[in-house]
Amino acid sequence: MASQQTAALNPPVEIRSLTEISEFQACVELQQKVWGYHDLDLVPARMFVIARRTGGQVFGAFSRGQLIGYVLGLVGERQGRAYLHSHMLAVDPQYRDLGLGRAMKWKQREDALARGFELMEWTFDPLEIKNAYLNLQRLGAIARRYLPNYYGPSRSALQAGLPTDRLVAEWWLKSRRVRKCLAGERVDFEVKERVVVPAEIYAWKESRDPRAAMVQAENRKRLQAAFGRNLIALGYRRDEAGNGVFLLGAGKN
Repeated sequence: MASQQTAALNPPVEIRSLTEISEFQACVELQQKVWGYHDLDLVPARMFVIARRTGGQVFGAFSRGQLIGYVLGLVGERQGRAYLHSHMLAVDPQYRDLGLGRAMKWKQREDALARGFELMEWTFDPLEIKNAYLNLQRLGAIARRYLPNYYGPSRSALQAGLPTDRLVAEWWLKSRRVRKCLAGERVDFEVKERVVVPAEIYAWKESRDPRAAMVQAENRKRLQAAFGRNLIALGYRRDEAGNGVFLLGAGKN
């Protein structure tokens, strides 16, 4: 796989396939730096080897020869249809908010389309405002499945002892909405319902404030109910106060 330069970042970042054991081990070390995982929660280097050798995706982002981000994807199958499951995306904290995560996702799409895939999925925490905004608004993914406590208990400080609830992002790689997002164009639809994530959620989680669990439980109920009525999370907004807002509507992928 040819390398890709992300010229918008300064200094420019190279995104390319990872192939060496030392590179996979660097991914494991970055996991610890990004999420503070306990050793039992880490995805080991051998899983990166397996993904690489069984048709998955392992791309790394490098600045001055140092690994500063990576994405790990695995091949999945549902109802006889193959798709890619993007299991992890990590960005070194020093390089956040520079568009690096988005650049790595577009690299995944480029590779997936070249190999005939039309769908990529991944899970994300409904309480993580920045991540939800990236997935639904910047990339054009949609969500219509809510998975309560999907991974079971987690020792990650970022989870703050809460159940590992996740939404499933469906990224239909050839869809009109994804192509419009790639071109930087607006995707319009009729908003039928909104679900708010308070900006304070990060502080509440860090301090183990019970309000974080209350928000999670309430939003779980509201999103599951909306999905049960065949509504889909088609967009996401961040208001002036920093709150995150899921925008639900009716539609196709």
